Amino acid sequence: MKYKILITTVLLISILSCKNELRTKVLYIGHNSSQAHPVHLGILEFQKVLETKSGGSIKVKVFPDGQLGSEREVLELLQIGSVAATKVSAATLSNFVPEYHILGIPYLFRDKEHKFEVLEGPVGKSILEKGSKFWLRGLSYFDAGSRSFYSNKKAIRTPDDLKGLKVRVMNHQMSIHMVNAMGGAATPLSYSEIYTALQQGVVDAAENNPPSFVSSNHHEISKYYTLDEHSAVPDVLIIGTKYWDNLSEEEKIWVQEAADESSQAQKVFWNNSVEESMKTAKASGVEIIIPDKKLFAEKSKSVLEEFIKENPEMATIVNQIKNQ
Repeated sequence: MKYKILITTVLLISILSCKNELRTKVLYIGHNSSQAHPVHLGILEFQKVLETKSGGSIKVKVFPDGQLGSEREVLELLQIGSVAATKVSAATLSNFVPEYHILGIPYLFRDKEHKFEVLEGPVGKSILEKGSKFWLRGLSYFDAGSRSFYSNKKAIRTPDDLKGLKVRVMNHQMSIHMVNAMGGAATPLSYSEIYTALQQGVVDAAENNPPSFVSSNHHEISKYYTLDEHSAVPDVLIIGTKYWDNLSEEEKIWVQEAADESSQAQKVFWNNSVEESMKTAKASGVEIIIPDKKLFAEKSKSVLEEFIKENPEMATIVNQIKNQ
C-alpha cells in the first residue's frame, strides 16, 4: 500500500512539475558585447528584475559575445521569432527603422542630461514605438556614451587636423557624411579590423567612446584621443513583436518595467566604465585632448541640413529635440 502511495505522490509531483514548466516562458536575448561590458551588466540586471517580477514564470537566457550573430543578424532573428530580444546600436537599427537615423545627427544633444531627457521623454518613446511595424519593438535605451576621434598619426585639435587622415567609421551613411564634412576621409571598416588597420596604416584614425577605445586595445597604438564628442548614438533594448504579442498584459508590464530598471542601472555601469577606461588610457601614455567642440559642430552642420533635405518628414522630430 505504501508503495502505491509513493508512486502516486511521485506521479503527482511529476505532473505538477510538467505544468509549471509549461507555464514558464523563456526569453532568449543576445548581444555583441563582452561579459565585462556595461551593456552585458545592464542585461543581467534586466534578467534579474524580470525573473523576480514574474516569480520565475519568465526565464531569461542571455547570449553575449556575438554568439547569435552580428547585430543585424540578431535583429533578423527577432523579426522571425527565433530570438526574443537584443541590444543593438541605434545606428544599426536605423537600417530597419528610419527614425533612428535622427539619433546619429552630430551634436544633436546639448549634453548628457539633455540626451536622456529626450530619450526617456515623449520623443524618445515615440521613436521606440516606430519599430513595431517592422516587428522590432523598442523597450528602452542604454547609454553608449559619446564618440570621439583618436589617432596614431597626430593630435586632432581642430577639424583642420582631420584633413588628409583616413578615418575609420561604421558602415553608417551619417557617420560617413560627418567625417567627410569635417575634412577627413571616411573609411568604413568592421570593428574587428580597426586594430590591424591602424597598425598597418590602412587608416590613420578612428572614433568611438572611451570604454570601446580601451576594451579594444586601440589605446595601445593610438596615443591621441580627442574628446570632441561629435555624436551620442544610444544603444536600444529591442524585443521582437512575435514574442511580445504572445505575452499577457501582465507579462508585458513586467518586461517593460525590467527594461526601464535595467536602463537606469546600466547608466551607472557605463559611467564607472568610462572613468576606469580614461584612467587606463592616461596610464598607457595617451594624450587626452579637450578641443573647442564648437569648431567641430560648425563643420558638421551640413550633415543635419542634408538629412532634413532628404527626409523632410523628420524635421518635426529634430526640432522637438532641439527645442526640448
